[in-house]
Amino acid sequence: MINISNLAKTYQMGKVKVEALRNVSLSIQPGEFVAIMGLSGSGKSTLLHILGLLDVPDSGSYKLMGQEVARLTEDELAAIRSQTIGFVFQQFNLLPRTTALENAALPLLYSAGERSKSRPRQLLADVGLASRVTHKPNELSGGQQQRVAIARALVNQPRIILADEPTGNLDTKSSLEIMALLSKLNRQGITVILVTHEETIARQARRIIHIKDGRVDSDRRLSAEKIRSAKNPKDELQVPTETRETHALGLRQLLDYFHQSFRSLLANKLRTGLSVLGILIGVFAVIAMLALGAGAKISVEKSIASMGSNVIQIKSGTRTVGGVSLGWWDPMTRLSVADYQEVGRSIPFVKRTAPEVWGKVQVTYGDKNWSTYLVGTSPSFAPMKAFVPTAGSFFTEDDLTQRNKVAVLGMTNVRQLFGTENPIGASIKINKINFQVVGVFPEKGANTWWDSDDMILVPVTTAMYRVLGQQFVGVIDVEVTNKEQIPAVKDSAKNLMLQRHHIPATQTQAFKIDDMADIQNAISTSMNVLTYTITGIAIISLLVGGIGIMNIMLVTVTERTREIGLRKALGAKRRDILFQFLIESVAVSLTGGFSGIFLGWLAALVFSWLANWETPVTLGAVSLGFLFSVGVGIVFGIWPARKASRLNPIEALRYE
Repeated sequence: MINISNLAKTYQMGKVKVEALRNVSLSIQPGEFVAIMGLSGSGKSTLLHILGLLDVPDSGSYKLMGQEVARLTEDELAAIRSQTIGFVFQQFNLLPRTTALENAALPLLYSAGERSKSRPRQLLADVGLASRVTHKPNELSGGQQQRVAIARALVNQPRIILADEPTGNLDTKSSLEIMALLSKLNRQGITVILVTHEETIARQARRIIHIKDGRVDSDRRLSAEKIRSAKNPKDELQVPTETRETHALGLRQLLDYFHQSFRSLLANKLRTGLSVLGILIGVFAVIAMLALGAGAKISVEKSIASMGSNVIQIKSGTRTVGGVSLGWWDPMTRLSVADYQEVGRSIPFVKRTAPEVWGKVQVTYGDKNWSTYLVGTSPSFAPMKAFVPTAGSFFTEDDLTQRNKVAVLGMTNVRQLFGTENPIGASIKINKINFQVVGVFPEKGANTWWDSDDMILVPVTTAMYRVLGQQFVGVIDVEVTNKEQIPAVKDSAKNLMLQRHHIPATQTQAFKIDDMADIQNAISTSMNVLTYTITGIAIISLLVGGIGIMNIMLVTVTERTREIGLRKALGAKRRDILFQFLIESVAVSLTGGFSGIFLGWLAALVFSWLANWETPVTLGAVSLGFLFSVGVGIVFGIWPARKASRLNPIEALRYE
């Protein structure tokens, strides 16, 4: 079964080289019960680790059932450990937060064959632990823990059991029970190789090999009893073909990975929670900021739409005389009612024109008063900017000519002054001047900075000469018949204003012509820049959270080094360890991601409710948050996972 020739192993201890094995040669037949003895540091444990494929010699030959071990890959060695060799350790090496049944079944996770769910329970019953299957290691005695380890070693029906000081941490009674159990297994045909430094333990084997200073000092048989093998192993070791080619992960394996990963995460709730928090904050910020940015764009679009489609605005600019700007108070550039009328008469492709004058006023009705904005305009303002009253009517050209004191109210004014009372026909005072309410324009909506319903519309002449005392118009709105004609109308309007006000054509800044589309694009661009900036900050916080995950996973790998070594000793391949740790990282990231998406959506709803501002959480924002969560988990989890998967099994088991 085992044939080794001239094995040598040297360890580098700082600047000193220690020769653990020196040209060791021996053979072991199927069904033997062999005890390897020696003082501490003699090399007996090193020999056992090499026999168990946990360590590799520096030189020499090791053939296991006719197969040269040195020619096998790491995954092939792992598969052989899983199916051919069972390990019993001095320190038991049981996973602390799992039950006896789960510890006994652990090698099945890495077995390529069919799994028997009942076998681990039956093995625990065979070693006298039928009533303790749900107990965790801290609830078991030392002898009971070692029995669990033996059941674990037998679960995949191995041909060889390697026991490293299996009674070293046990009392006399427990030691005798464990040795009786190993003897029973040997009588059933399983090859048992035992490392011990106690003569009384070794004498229970049928062959004792003494190791001294890294060499075989003696090799003697205590019994001539015929060796039996229950499995009748073939001459050549059959390396499982599953390790020789790449296979897609099955559902069973994925479920096992998830089960193991979530168990590990739940075992360290505080650390996991802090990792989740880092991702949660980043995703929350991304979702909330994108929702606020989308809401801001919608608000801007609504505000621009309320100004009318295909509308340009003519405004006073500034002249420069002698290199000095005269500013907005220059009378030569101030607009008049006659200007707005002339624009409508003389410029082609103009559908409507309307002047605007603004002022802050105090309005009263009965014992109620309200501070609001007064807008003086013309009847064409209503269809141009969608202010056609929903109740009553708009004022007329006659009201404009006669400077009648009539008013059209916004819904904010109606609510503040009239409540549920019908305002049509009522008399109100604007700056102590009586006005009759003739209509109520449609509700336009409000945002954090401006309430479009907090306005009163009156004839422009009434506003200028009866209320505000202004001689000039602030803005002239011009509605163009179609969008394609806007550039031509803008040029014509500027030229007309320069001619009417006798200003040289070189003074191009004397009048400003604003296009609502240009304003919308400029505001949208600004909002996009703001949204991208805030989202960038949120993404940076995600990266910081990812670095936190990576650091915590690296700490986890260090803390669980012995566990990784145990899993590899039981047959775990690099892929198994890699996926387990990677799934842990992605699980933390996704938990934080989904929590952040939910809280970001909730924050958007709360802000929308408090500010009366639409803040939609789009599918794109949710997808971005989800993809970032997965990406952070994979990118920042791959290094710790890869580090864990590449650990040497024997070095990991020796880690303190």
